[in-house]
Amino acid sequence: MLKFYFHPGPNPMKVALFLAETGLPYELIPVDTLKGEQHTAEFKKINPNAKTPAIDDNGVRVFDSNAILLYLAEKSGKLQGKVQDRGELLSWLMFIATGLGPFSGQSVHFRHHAPEKIAYATNRYLREAQRHYEVLNEHLAGREFLVGDEYTIADVSAWGWIDKATVVLGEEGLAPYPNLQAWFNRISARPAVEVARNIGKDVAFKGEFDEEAKRAFFPQNFPKA
Repeated sequence: MLKFYFHPGPNPMKVALFLAETGLPYELIPVDTLKGEQHTAEFKKINPNAKTPAIDDNGVRVFDSNAILLYLAEKSGKLQGKVQDRGELLSWLMFIATGLGPFSGQSVHFRHHAPEKIAYATNRYLREAQRHYEVLNEHLAGREFLVGDEYTIADVSAWGWIDKATVVLGEEGLAPYPNLQAWFNRISARPAVEVARNIGKDVAFKGEFDEEAKRAFFPQNFPKA
């Protein structure tokens, strides 16, 4: 059975939503990243980059959320869109993987977690996150989904980060982006989203972002033991 290595962050939630949408059977394996469980030798055999999500599909490991979405969509034949939209699908997946996700993550870091408040870095990553939101907002004008005329893994992938808009951008969240807001509301109204949000709810993940969590989440910021 497919093993799904999970912590409830934006990237694992993409995979959680795909699994909820498709009904593929899986075994949930919690990885408490605030406790540093992603750095164990056992988990790094699954993902040498020491991050969630990752999957083990009967001995085939796949890590990075968008790689997992592509793998599972191709294997299952679900949510991969029409053949003629393949280039568009790949383009938006890479836009999310190389732009929306990283800049959103850095905006969160410098706004909420950096030990020193660096105005240039805070502004740089916030503005780049906003720029990516603007690209999506313009693209979604008159559109229901990101790619073609149907729901695909591009929508699943974008949803994982757009769901955290207020953390990334501030209290106004999606208010400046009406097309993106409408898209987000449509996706979030899908029954599978509620299912995905409840995945792992029975797991007692560490919640406090204390010194232990900072060392686990940002090991590069601390001297090696």
